[in-house]
Amino acid sequence: MTTPTIVLVGHGMVGQRFLEALADRGVTERARIVVLCEEPRPAYDRVQLTSYFSGRTPDDLSMVEAGFMERHGIELHTDDPAESVDREARTVTARSGRVFAYDTLVLATGSYPFVPPVPGKDAKGCFVYRTIEDLLAIEEYAKTATTGAVVGGGLLGLEAAGALKGLGLDTHVVEFAPRLMPVQVDEGGGAALLRTIEKMGLTVHTGTGTQEVVTADGAVTGMKLSDGSRLATDMVVFSAGVRPRDQLARDCGLTVGERGGIAVDELCRTSDPAVFAIGECALASDGRVYGLVAPGYEMAQTAAAAIAGEEAGDGFTGADMSTKLKLLGVDVASFGDAHGTAGDCLDVVYSDSRSGVYKKLVVSGDGVLLGGVLVGDAEQYGLLRPLTGTVPPVSPEQLVLPAGAGAPVALGPSALPDDAVICSCHNVTKHAIGQCESLAEVKRCTKAGTGCGSCVKVIEKLLPAPTDKGLCGCFSYTRSELYEIARTLRLTSFAALLDSHGREEARGGEGCEVCKPTVGSILASLAPTIGLGGYILDGEQASLQDTNDHFLANMQRNGSYSVVPRIPGGEITPDKLIVIGEVARDFGLYTKITGGQRIDLFGARVDQLPSIWTRLVDAGFESGHAYGKALRTVKSCVGQTWCRYGVQDSVRTAIRLELRYRGLRAPHKLKSAVSGCARECAEAQSKDFGIIATANGWNLYVGGNGGATPRHADLLAQDLSDAELVRLIDRFLMFYIRTADRLERTSTWLERLEGGLDHLRDVVVHDSLGLCDELEALMAAHVADYRDEWAETLDDPERLRRFVSFVNAPGAPDPSVRFVPERDQIKPDLTILTIGTLEGATSR
Repeated sequence: MTTPTIVLVGHGMVGQRFLEALADRGVTERARIVVLCEEPRPAYDRVQLTSYFSGRTPDDLSMVEAGFMERHGIELHTDDPAESVDREARTVTARSGRVFAYDTLVLATGSYPFVPPVPGKDAKGCFVYRTIEDLLAIEEYAKTATTGAVVGGGLLGLEAAGALKGLGLDTHVVEFAPRLMPVQVDEGGGAALLRTIEKMGLTVHTGTGTQEVVTADGAVTGMKLSDGSRLATDMVVFSAGVRPRDQLARDCGLTVGERGGIAVDELCRTSDPAVFAIGECALASDGRVYGLVAPGYEMAQTAAAAIAGEEAGDGFTGADMSTKLKLLGVDVASFGDAHGTAGDCLDVVYSDSRSGVYKKLVVSGDGVLLGGVLVGDAEQYGLLRPLTGTVPPVSPEQLVLPAGAGAPVALGPSALPDDAVICSCHNVTKHAIGQCESLAEVKRCTKAGTGCGSCVKVIEKLLPAPTDKGLCGCFSYTRSELYEIARTLRLTSFAALLDSHGREEARGGEGCEVCKPTVGSILASLAPTIGLGGYILDGEQASLQDTNDHFLANMQRNGSYSVVPRIPGGEITPDKLIVIGEVARDFGLYTKITGGQRIDLFGARVDQLPSIWTRLVDAGFESGHAYGKALRTVKSCVGQTWCRYGVQDSVRTAIRLELRYRGLRAPHKLKSAVSGCARECAEAQSKDFGIIATANGWNLYVGGNGGATPRHADLLAQDLSDAELVRLIDRFLMFYIRTADRLERTSTWLERLEGGLDHLRDVVVHDSLGLCDELEALMAAHVADYRDEWAETLDDPERLRRFVSFVNAPGAPDPSVRFVPERDQIKPDLTILTIGTLEGATSR
């Protein structure tokens, strides 16, 4: 009996999922599998394509597990696409001229970018945004450009706009529809998204189309828009949607849809029973072409099951089009009937234009959740999407209101039925996840959480709490327990702590990447109390530090380092400003004023750091500790000294606090701010501890956080005197350092703390545990023992010896650290992946 041959044309995300489904069913053991891949590399994560510009490499994006092809005997031919199919002879001819006979043919050719048929669309400087090769070409061309325009304001268009902005270009987005992301969000969501994106410095043109790409000498110089306006730009990226790649099917006589797509039945079979089509190239039996990866995965499973001879079941008859993603740092999600197309439906809307948050739930007259749109805060997406089609256990109003604005909502995964689909990418239910004990097991057994990742938070809440709460494989104790052990027993080294309190199998060892920096931070926090020298790079302490602490500077993308001197409260004299400018000029550094009211200097080689800091320390600067899990900054407004609205001296208070808590090592970084009045110009309520002036003193807020998961700080105490304010902050910080987990921000810690804010207030305000004297003593010891790390480094020739690029050639700079000019400054000259040619690159 001859071995049947399955030929797969196309090796994208869906194609790889099909191969995995065949392997899961044992088909790879009884059939020959041939894969013809158009691109020069195996399948990669196209959903995360833009992360290439954040430092991920093509290898990082790969979807193919090492050894997968070899283990299953799959023949993969990269850079060799199929060019023709002879259905009568059942053969496929590749571009190389090789001919492959098949018993079963599977087309997973994906889609191609739609480029509007406008004059100039093929000019030099015009690109599409679809493959890694496209990104490489864009990155290279952007080196000589200053302005870029993206045609299309949908999912991929905004991703492309973010990439152009990240490459340093003034970026425009041109969208023909009246709002951004018209397919996913409604008018209100589009308006919220527009406001947030424009705040980032992008220029958005909605309700207008591209009439012409203007050129000179064959290269892009601008665009003419349908509203009569003109736009000067050096490059254009077309991201105006995609079309099914069905030409191969058309050429061999398979049935295709009127508007494109290879027609398939519920089993993903085409008009030829020996040929299947899956993914974006297929026109499903419900008459739709699905452009999301989750439906493609379902098709891959369906086709693999049919080929393996399994029971047909319902097959693929349609899919959930819900999506959740982060565009330009903004969470955007839609699910179900997001636009409210059903009759007699009602909208429940929460909109906060100040914070860029918009939430809309669509419900039926009898309370059934039909769908929704979430912009700016999509935290509830993982729970709301599975509830679609049911009556939620709480009112819709409670589901959209932020915490603190309505009745508390304790809606967790327990509210979901067992058949609720938690992972839509791989169609995994709550019941299936409940059979696993850990996230790793869930991913391994069900693949849930390995797609877009939006379901991971819900999965973690469904899993049983780990019985072993130890820090890592070396310690069975938590971070807070190790802190108490080191403090009580006055242990001054990692080795002593590991040998006396580590797991039996870890004692005498070297520890791991989790426990070493954690214990290093604990010892640094306790140094003055337990009698340990405070310098973090002395002796054993040096081996415990992360890369940044190791050189007292933050490593950047190209291996260079940043220099961040402390500027307490954001106040600086003209003389010190001049020193920073002279240092930046003399060492050729990139300068940037940060949101933390200080000046960062980028582009220093490691061997230059001592010379730079010598100049800064001589001028009176100290380390800003931007490299450490420590206090970063205490921002301030100008307060009553200058502002007519100010009621207290916010600058003086900010400087006092920053100098008091400088160098304080903690489980995570600490940020603070002081506002001189209720207008809150310093944004104190988004900080770990924030202070707002009142006519009677100061209000203290704690547990705030900006970044990816913003949280408003909670009011801990009000109308405090200067002395009361400092005393409460001392207690708060030391209690946090004492009890928080590894890498836990104050916002997360406060939400996890049993009893929450009320318990915290009892402990640090009312001294319910009798700890306050001890907490104040710990802070007093820190303040008394503080010494600037860079000043200490410069005073010790032995300590300076570590600041070299090559140990065996101390005077040689690292030749890989290079820069190119940009806007009268520098930027990293990153190594571009070398490929044979960028011409003619197309999608799979």
